[in-house]
Amino acid sequence: MASIKYRTAEVDGFKVFYREAGSSASPKLLLLHGFPSAGHMFRDLIPLLADRFHIVAPDLPGFGQSDMPPRDKFGYTFDNIARVIDGFTEVIGLDRFAVYVFDYGAPTGFRLAVRHPERITAIISQNGNAYEEGLSEGWSPIKAYWQDPSEANRKALRAFLAPETTRWQYTHGVPDPTMVSPDGQKLDNFYLARPGADEAQLDLFGDYKSNVALYPSFQQYFRTHKPPLLAAWGKNDPFFVPAGAEAFKRDNPRAVVRLFDTGHFALETHAREIAESIRDFLK
Repeated sequence: MASIKYRTAEVDGFKVFYREAGSSASPKLLLLHGFPSAGHMFRDLIPLLADRFHIVAPDLPGFGQSDMPPRDKFGYTFDNIARVIDGFTEVIGLDRFAVYVFDYGAPTGFRLAVRHPERITAIISQNGNAYEEGLSEGWSPIKAYWQDPSEANRKALRAFLAPETTRWQYTHGVPDPTMVSPDGQKLDNFYLARPGADEAQLDLFGDYKSNVALYPSFQQYFRTHKPPLLAAWGKNDPFFVPAGAEAFKRDNPRAVVRLFDTGHFALETHAREIAESIRDFLK
């Protein structure tokens, strides 16, 4: 079994917690998690890849064990999250790396790729969207908030922060829900219940429209640079549908799409299959 180390790095006074495994001499692989999780979502994947890659999995700002400053000290936007993670890669010396992006990790990682295309060796997108056709009807309440950021529309989004919604995100679309460990869900709900976490997360729901606005820029990056790209997708995801995975091939015809019979948190049930896909893809 690979040895995983738990570290922190300081980025302009901001503490970023991260997991690290594998030899520093191996090819670099940055793992970027999504909502409402943290780097712990990669707990099964890391040991399956650490013999071939130097793996780094940070907790995004406001998530997990990384700092969650108050909103008057840190604006919870995806630009700011990407800025911190960009600085994080420089602080720890990731100069060229492949990136695994999931959910919120996608607009974070794609911002890094647009900003530093020379640093990105490959992209693995696991339910990490960059196309409007990848957004399901499940986004309707959030889109309503984009159009009218009223207190009523903001309040309606609190249902996404409820413990039962977290469990639903983990189990929806999974043929056998008994395969999904409750541990990750419980930890995510613990983080969501921290004072101030709810308002920070609601701010990010509102700012997600900035990601959609950047989709054309992300797509231009795919067309121009054509990074090796693997879309490994839980095909029963209630938020990011398979059309979003297939769309990568429109701008990057060499993109590889693999669909798995599971939901949003595909690693909960298909970590081994996704690891094998990554190993084959990055040979």
